[in-house]
Amino acid sequence: MADRAGHQTGRLTLRLILTALVLALACAADAASVTVRVRTPAGTTVEDAAVVLDPASGVPPKSRRSATIEQRGRDFVPYLSIVQKGTAIDFPNRDPFKHHVYSFSPAKVFEIKLYAGKPANPVVFDQTGVVALGCNIHDWMEAYVLVVDTPWFAKTGADGVVRIDRVPAGAYRLRLWHPRQKAAVADIGIELRGATRHLDLVLDVAPRIIVAKPPLDAGGY
Repeated sequence: MADRAGHQTGRLTLRLILTALVLALACAADAASVTVRVRTPAGTTVEDAAVVLDPASGVPPKSRRSATIEQRGRDFVPYLSIVQKGTAIDFPNRDPFKHHVYSFSPAKVFEIKLYAGKPANPVVFDQTGVVALGCNIHDWMEAYVLVVDTPWFAKTGADGVVRIDRVPAGAYRLRLWHPRQKAAVADIGIELRGATRHLDLVLDVAPRIIVAKPPLDAGGY
């Protein structure tokens, strides 16, 4: 009797595993990709445009991600970071002198006072929104962190193109954002069903003003 019960339990477990595998494969087969090209009204490519996919219904899954924003050559690298809410970001200083990183943005107010090397603890970005970064030593240094709820996001490269893969089938709200955009862009509703969607979008963006860095002084700053 015990052998029969064990055999039936084993068969049930195997059946459940196979069912879960079939469902997972079906979901994977139905997953979609989105390719977005972003241009200015004049037709030039837009780099560092954030493309974010928010599901129209349900709660987006959480992904355990981390990120890094370096200080290198008296600049923040990268200029734009997109992270899901709850992401911990490290701020290593790669320069041979100290930096003082801060933000007064409501989504994350923080300060890492004058330091070299890598701070012991990362900064956790636990509210959605835009976080502008600065350095209290080098006024021209700036960077941005866009904190979102969804795990489906990316930013455009120098060619103005971005691709988001493995997006589950369903309805989404596509958001487009850039730190230097001249006006907000209306969200776009899209339906994804196991295929690649190609979108060409226009975003009016002000040119980035590159400030000439002063020569390093005797103190190494």
